[in-house]
Amino acid sequence: MRRRYEITDEAWEKIAPLLPSNGKRGGQWKDHRTILNGILWKFGTGAPWRDLPERYGSWKTCYYRFTRWQKD
Repeated sequence: MRRRYEITDEAWEKIAPLLPSNGKRGGQWKDHRTILNGILWKFGTGAPWRDLPERYGSWKTCYYRFTRWQKD
């Protein structure tokens, strides 16, 4: 079930190929869709990063991924 502020399956199919894949060496990315949904939730609600629901993972992971993508 898709929740408010979460990406639709149709949109995800278009976005997923544009995101970096996990390499074979080094640290692995957490699930992009979960992190992206967390970022969308944060900006959709206007809540602070620390109030991110646990279903999106660590607020720090979402924040750092957002800032990394923003710089790229």
